[in-house]
Amino acid sequence: MQKYDYIITGTGASGLMLIHHLISDSYFDQKQILMIDKQTKDLNDRTWCFWEKDIGIWDKILIKKWNNIYFGSDWFSKKIDISPYQYKMIRSKEFYRFVFNEVQMKSNVTIVQEEVLDIKDEGNIVKVETDQKNYLGDKVFNSIIFSSAYKEQMKYPVLNQHFIGWFIKTSEPVFDTTMATFMDFTVEQKGNTRFMYILPISETEALFEYTLFSEALLKEKEYEDEIIKYLQEREITQYEITEKEKGCIPMTCYDFRKHNSKNIIHLGTAGGWTKPSTGFTFSLTSKKIQKLTNYLKKSSDLSQFGKRTKFWYYDLLFIDLLYKKNHIGASLFSKLFERNKVTKILKFLDEESTLLEDVQITTSLPALNFLKMLWVRISGKFSKAN
Repeated sequence: MQKYDYIITGTGASGLMLIHHLISDSYFDQKQILMIDKQTKDLNDRTWCFWEKDIGIWDKILIKKWNNIYFGSDWFSKKIDISPYQYKMIRSKEFYRFVFNEVQMKSNVTIVQEEVLDIKDEGNIVKVETDQKNYLGDKVFNSIIFSSAYKEQMKYPVLNQHFIGWFIKTSEPVFDTTMATFMDFTVEQKGNTRFMYILPISETEALFEYTLFSEALLKEKEYEDEIIKYLQEREITQYEITEKEKGCIPMTCYDFRKHNSKNIIHLGTAGGWTKPSTGFTFSLTSKKIQKLTNYLKKSSDLSQFGKRTKFWYYDLLFIDLLYKKNHIGASLFSKLFERNKVTKILKFLDEESTLLEDVQITTSLPALNFLKMLWVRISGKFSKAN
């Protein structure tokens, strides 16, 4: 079996972010790296959005960016200037093309199209089994979810950010290209946390995503019926659907890190790098990959990378509450945006806020609900079943 210094299993966002940073740093030039994925990544199968100050490392492949966002609900609605932040959009096809073009210039990187079946840390080496052969690696970076343990455990609730999106093109200019709709909760909630997410690319092109934060998924027709209804209410009737996308992202504080070992680390969603309270993954993963790249220069024990922070505890109480009372999501987010500066909210969600800012954010939300969740956690009585 051929041996590699590093093996990256899965070439989604986190795997490609990692290889981008590794091959951009001369420190890793002598490392032999293998990338394994069962699919060739060359389609627009994902749309990633994030907020950021100034120019970032992915700016050259942005599809669109906005200086304003819109938040809407029955309690509070406003178009908001988010400067010095910008809200940025990337389509996966451009992202894949950009990173794979970089990889092709590097002789120390090998790519194989095979299905990964198992990864096993054998102490001094990691064995990766695919549907075609076995490989050995000193370190393995995995972004494939193999275990359903996070769903089956009872300690931490699992909500899903699930959605279906339509890219539509209208015959006449109808969209405000200066503003992205971050959350519009004016759609019927039906006992859940439901909103419309809108990204206008031009005056005649936009992505409409009907999104839920809830446990159970819907039938495909239910998502699409809500998109149709939303468009009709805004008198947008002359359009064609140019593309569709759908997704489901787990929102949970389950400790994915315990599946790491000295020589294996799980990345992205598989590593628990999704922000539990929002489902956002791209920005936090990008930051963690940069930290991981630096960590590899100093330490060989991957199990010690990353520590639980204060934001994990904030997310825990928020998800606990949203799991038990899914119908109050629109009200919670409305109070958050009505009572706080948006720049402070974005900083908080980016996990960069100070303790004082944390207090200001958390005390703007209904205290009694969160105190009840805190008591249940402290008393050790929380269970997904009760």
